[in-house]
Amino acid sequence: MRRYASLYWLFLKNRFKILMEYRSNFLIGASSTIFMQMAGLLAIWVVMRQIPSLAGWTLAEIWLIYGLLTLAKSLNHMFADNLWTLGEQYVRTGAFDRFLVRPVNPLFHLLADRFCHDGVGNFLVGLVLVFSAASALDVTWTPGKIVYLVLVVISGGLIFIALNLITAVSAFWVMDSVPMIRVVFETHEFAKYPLTIYPIAITVLLTFFIPYGLASYYPASYLLGKETPLILAWIAPLVAVILLFIGYRFWLFGLRHYASTGS
Repeated sequence: MRRYASLYWLFLKNRFKILMEYRSNFLIGASSTIFMQMAGLLAIWVVMRQIPSLAGWTLAEIWLIYGLLTLAKSLNHMFADNLWTLGEQYVRTGAFDRFLVRPVNPLFHLLADRFCHDGVGNFLVGLVLVFSAASALDVTWTPGKIVYLVLVVISGGLIFIALNLITAVSAFWVMDSVPMIRVVFETHEFAKYPLTIYPIAITVLLTFFIPYGLASYYPASYLLGKETPLILAWIAPLVAVILLFIGYRFWLFGLRHYASTGS
């Protein structure tokens, strides 16, 4: 574990050295996601001006849900964005072969090969949303709540990573894995809002099958003291571990069936 931590730190330092060669590009990339998030937030603000309460949730409460999900997604964006490029940039070109001849875990190498600085903007937006919404809602940040916040954000990020990994493995069989990843990933848009506004089928989907709701709606309900099953507010770490295990087993299965381009 210590060896891989040291290796990741070396990869990260080298990545930042590369990014700092083009500092303007780094700043534009890191800030571009902030402006993208602002567009989505503006749309919510416009809607909530006409509908002050959405299924009993106010604008500040929805921003808390949105912020929690954005924080979780930003971890996936920063540390595991390379899963999106597995098919196009590595498998299809044969560049993946270099991961197989080096004395490190191929999945670790793939993830460490690229830190996506665009996710920094998402992380900052998520922080601002969570703490500004909590301030507006008079949420008292006790040590226990802070620990809970860190736990659910990390767990939510791991859920994003695990689901992307499960779908990205399709790159070992198809020419482009992005459509497969996107089918699952884009459902997180529903989890930016209270799950109670959706039909029961969508609520079940986002709770038990593609559990993005465990990173947003249920933690927000718990922090606000709203009625919610306690197990759903606390189960995110366990779900994250289970999904990571499943994702890694999928990865190993795909790796056994990987065939180089032969070029």
